[in-house]
Amino acid sequence: MSRNTGRGLSGMRDGVELTAYLVNESRARRPELAEDRLAGAWIPDGERGAVRELWDEYAAAVYSHDDLVVSLRGRVIADTLARALAADPDTVLVVCGAGFSSYPWLLPFAASVEVDLPDMVAAKRRRAAALVDGGATADREVHHVAADLAREDDRKQLTATVRELAGGRPVAYVAEGVVFYLPPAEAEAVVTLGAGFGTTAVTAVSYWPAAAAGSTVLAAQRDWFRRRAVPADASYLTHDRLAALLGPGLEDVGPEDLQRRYLGKVEVSEAELIPEYVAVSWAAGNGAAG
Repeated sequence: MSRNTGRGLSGMRDGVELTAYLVNESRARRPELAEDRLAGAWIPDGERGAVRELWDEYAAAVYSHDDLVVSLRGRVIADTLARALAADPDTVLVVCGAGFSSYPWLLPFAASVEVDLPDMVAAKRRRAAALVDGGATADREVHHVAADLAREDDRKQLTATVRELAGGRPVAYVAEGVVFYLPPAEAEAVVTLGAGFGTTAVTAVSYWPAAAAGSTVLAAQRDWFRRRAVPADASYLTHDRLAALLGPGLEDVGPEDLQRRYLGKVEVSEAELIPEYVAVSWAAGNGAAG
C-alpha cells in the first residue's frame, strides 16, 4: 500500500475501507474460532504479503489480539444468522459495513444485500466473482450496494431497495464494524435502520460501549487510524440506549462473554482488547428469539 498516493490494497484508498483487510486477516488466523472458511480467500494471492505486513504493523502499534476479537464478533453474528435461517429459510440478509464478510456464502440465504462504501463494494464484487469462477464458493444472489451510511438520502434509498427485494420476507439485519465510525446521530440511525425494512426479524449490531471510551487500546488505535486516514472520532453507545432504540429483550455480549461462550474461559481480559460488543435484538414473537 502506498501512503504517498493515498491508494490502498486492491486500488482502495487509505481509510475505513482498509480495515476490511485487517478483519479478514484476523479471521484467517483463528479459523477454528471464526468458522469462516472463506476469510483468507477474500485476500488476493498477490496481496497476502502486504496484508500480513499491515496486520503485523497494526498489532505492534495497537494490540496483538485482533484475531481473537474479530473472530468472536463474526462467530456470534454467524450463529445469530443461522438461528434466523432455522426459524425461516426464506430470510433475506442485509449487512451494512459488509467489508469482506462471508455470511451470504457461508449460509444459504434466499437473497442478500451487502452495503459498503463505493471502493469497498467494487473490490468485493470483483473478488466474489473471482471466487465463484475459481470454484472456491457457490454463486449466491448477493446485491452489492454502494452507500455512505452517514448520508440520510443514501439510507432512505437503501431502505427502499431492501423493502422491494425482501417483498415481505423476513430480514436479518447486521451492522458490523461500522456504527463507531459515524457521528452519534448517524450511528443511531444505522442501528435502527432495520425498522424501516418492515419485516426485520433480527438485528445484530457491533459497537463500542461508552464506558470504554477511555480505553488505552482504543487510544492507540486512534493514533494508528490518523496515520491511515481513518476517522479518529468515534461514537459510543450504552446498553440502555440500545435497548431504547431496539426494544426490550436485548442480548448484549462483550469480548469476555464471548470468550466464555466459545472458548470456555477468558484468555485475554477486556482491558487489553478493543472493547467490541455485539447487541442482538429479535422481533417480538419471532420463533428464533430466546
